[in-house]
Amino acid sequence: MSDVDSGAVPDMDAEDPCAMSNSDSHRGLRIGAVFIILVTSLAGTLTPIIFRHSANVPTPVFDFAKYFGSGVIIATAFIHLLAPAWDELTSECLTGAWTDYDWAPAIAMAAVYGIFFAEVAAYRIGTRKLEKLGVNYSSHAHDHTDAHAHDHAHDPPLSVDTTVPAPPHHLHPSASNIHAHADTDPQLQAASEKQLRKADLESSSDVDTINQLPSQAEASAQLVAVAVLEFGVVLHSVIIGLTLGVTDEFVTLFIVIIFHQMFEGLGLGSRLAALHLPKHLGYARWIAAFFYSICTPIGVAIGIGARNSYNGNGATANIVSGVLDAISAGILLYTGLVELMAHEILLNPRMMKARNGKLAYIFICMLLGSGLMALLGRWA
Repeated sequence: MSDVDSGAVPDMDAEDPCAMSNSDSHRGLRIGAVFIILVTSLAGTLTPIIFRHSANVPTPVFDFAKYFGSGVIIATAFIHLLAPAWDELTSECLTGAWTDYDWAPAIAMAAVYGIFFAEVAAYRIGTRKLEKLGVNYSSHAHDHTDAHAHDHAHDPPLSVDTTVPAPPHHLHPSASNIHAHADTDPQLQAASEKQLRKADLESSSDVDTINQLPSQAEASAQLVAVAVLEFGVVLHSVIIGLTLGVTDEFVTLFIVIIFHQMFEGLGLGSRLAALHLPKHLGYARWIAAFFYSICTPIGVAIGIGARNSYNGNGATANIVSGVLDAISAGILLYTGLVELMAHEILLNPRMMKARNGKLAYIFICMLLGSGLMALLGRWA
């Protein structure tokens, strides 16, 4: 006979899997976390900005901060955003349409396309405005294959009656001598082409990309990319701050978030430090760094204030957190894979011509950043 038929009363004291106890444990430490996380976030974000013009800091240190930060951002997207979003949007506390489809990857994919379309539109609008101002630029970061898109405004005019064309201004003398006789000897012509390629390689392979000044159009695109990155990490920072303010597993999550925010701030700060801004807008990088640093403390403060009424396991909380995490995951996936890996390394001619040792160092920095963030995902 069933419980209903027998008139048995359901156990109203049974634990609700969608409820949260929200105990008031560690209240003093929760309040202190607001200031501790603020300080560590500022330390990670401002350090690259403060030392960006220092002659006492070697370039490899900035390289480490920049590419270690790239690895942190990529691991954050996969481990700390996409995975939690998947868990939240497949929670047993959800009902209806939320249970009929895996929404987390779909929302992340939509965010990738949204950021892609927005960046293309911003770049095209900015490019048209620059063209109206008469600014010419190379879309391939001054690649020598781009019809020598670098500035030739000071080159001497070509003469129609010249028997032997004047050698390009960037060639070595030996290459110029070979080029002068290339029309009379096929072997010398082949040697000339080989020497030209070698000269181009030597002139670009050791260029330090950290302090390489981009064109105005490239600087505009770089600014858009950093703004997109900031938007993604800010959304994520508010959510993890709110979670820290209400969670019962406070101590472990608190320690993890300290390192998480500091490493993520290092990645963002290195990008802010590398921006080439007009002097009257130099303060913008400081504002961006401060804004990122206060987002998690604000989230913690909100969580502390709402502990008695906020249910982090409820349907509404899971939906809101899951959607925001999935959007942030898509943003950081696009930024990390396209802007930081593809654009800065794979599609950068100067980087692809760099020494093998430098590339190996960059790869190690990225893997180290991703590895440490993936390890932190074991606890948060």
